[in-house]
Amino acid sequence: MAASNPSVFLLTVNGNIEGANFPEYDNLYCKYCFVYGHDWAPTTGLEEGITQIASKSSQASHRLIWNFPLATTFKSTNPSGWPQLVVSVYGPDVFGNDVVRGYGATHIPFTPGQHTKTIPMFVPEPTWRLQKFTGWLTGRRPEYTDPKVVAQGEGREDMKKMDYDTGPSGPANKPSATSGWSTEEQP
Repeated sequence: MAASNPSVFLLTVNGNIEGANFPEYDNLYCKYCFVYGHDWAPTTGLEEGITQIASKSSQASHRLIWNFPLATTFKSTNPSGWPQLVVSVYGPDVFGNDVVRGYGATHIPFTPGQHTKTIPMFVPEPTWRLQKFTGWLTGRRPEYTDPKVVAQGEGREDMKKMDYDTGPSGPANKPSATSGWSTEEQP
């Protein structure tokens, strides 16, 4: 009696979180995690991590540079739930508290090879004026209890209907993070 082994494939991600462009802020760090479907499982590497604090260079670009390495391998029997990289950027406010400066997510590229992705970043905004004023007084801004929610698509069907821009970030002065990596699929 032969045991039926479902065939699996491996996805290897090697790369780094290069840096970020946050024109208004300095001394930022990045937390990252991977989000993936039910049929996926990490086999090697780290699923989450945190970079060092980066300060802007004195050069004209004023980019924050982390060059933080990523190396993870996933296995799956089905491409549904393809892995995504979620990044959360934090830094000090005027009171010295670490507050969120941006959230973003991107799918790991579907094709093998070297890729560079620019991830548009956003921060949640308070819905009430009282919340905004209280947040300003206390130095606490709204943030997600679980940043993985950024990679989930439930409830986003009506974003364009409500006049939200769901496209990629355009101008260079908007917050963004850059990741570069190579992917490799193995049978």
